[in-house]
Amino acid sequence: MDTDKIEAHKKRARAWFEALRDRIVAAFETLEDALPATAPLADRPVGRFVHTAWGRTDHTGAPGGGGVMAMMKGRVFEKVGVHASTVFGEFAPEFRKDIPGAADDPRFFATGVSLIAHLHNPHVPAVHMNTRYVVTTKSWFGGGADLTPLLEHRRRQDDPDTRAFHAAMRAACDAHAGVAPYDKFKTWCDDYFFLKHRNEMRGIGGIFYDYLETDFDATFAFTQDVGLAFLKIYPELVRKNFTKPWTEAEREEQLVRRGRYVEFNLLYDRGTIFGLRTGGNVDSILSSLPPVVKWP
Repeated sequence: MDTDKIEAHKKRARAWFEALRDRIVAAFETLEDALPATAPLADRPVGRFVHTAWGRTDHTGAPGGGGVMAMMKGRVFEKVGVHASTVFGEFAPEFRKDIPGAADDPRFFATGVSLIAHLHNPHVPAVHMNTRYVVTTKSWFGGGADLTPLLEHRRRQDDPDTRAFHAAMRAACDAHAGVAPYDKFKTWCDDYFFLKHRNEMRGIGGIFYDYLETDFDATFAFTQDVGLAFLKIYPELVRKNFTKPWTEAEREEQLVRRGRYVEFNLLYDRGTIFGLRTGGNVDSILSSLPPVVKWP
C-alpha cells in the first residue's frame, strides 16, 4: 500500500465529508426558514443546528480522533442530526475478524458523514444517509441513503416521493455505471434495511453499498454524487409536504412507525454497532433514535 497516496486519499475524503455536512446543515436550516406562515407549527421558533465537538481514545487508551455532532430541533425538523467524524487507532482484538484487513493489522482510519432526520409532519418521510471511507490494510468506500415514509398509504413503490427518491439514487449510480450497479445496490438496501423479526422493510429503500474498493478516484466520485443526489432530492421532498395538515390519527401512526426505526438501529444497524464497539460518541451514535415514539 502506497502510504503517501493513502494519506492524500484520507485528506481528500475527510474534506469532502465535512464540506457535505456543512452544505446539508445549510440546506436544512433554509427549510426551517422557508416554512410558510400558514403551515402547521409555523408559529414555533425557527430551528438552528447546535455543533458539539467530541473526541475518543481507542481500546489501548491512545488518542483516536473524533468529530462534530450537529443537532437541530425546530418547527420543520422535530429532531435531525448531521455528523462528520474522523477516527483512527486500533480495533479491539474481538472486533478485528469482522473488518476486512484488520486481522492482519489492527490499525484503522475511518472518516465519514451521517445523518438521520425525523420531522414533525407525518406527511414528510424520515430519511437516513451516510457515506464513509475506511482504511485498514485495505481501503474502501461505503454508504447509501434510504427513505422511510411514516404513513402506510405513502409506503408504496408507486408513491410519487418514492419514485423521485429512487430516481435520484439511480441517477447517481448510472453516472458511474462501471462502479455502481444500481440494481445491486437497491437490492442490497432492501435486504439490509429489513426487519427480520417483523418480516417487513423499515421503509421503501434506496441504495446501500460497502467494501467498494476499486479505483479510488472512481469510487470517490460516485460517493460524492450520492451525497449530492441526496442534497438535491430530500429538501425537495420536504418542501413538497411540509405545509400539509395532519390529523391526530396520522400523528399516532407516525409515532408507532418510528418504533421500527428504533428496532432496526438497536438490533441490526452496522453503523451503530461499529460506533459503539470502537469507542465512538454515544450521544452522536444514538442521535438516530426519534424523539417521540410509541409501541401500542
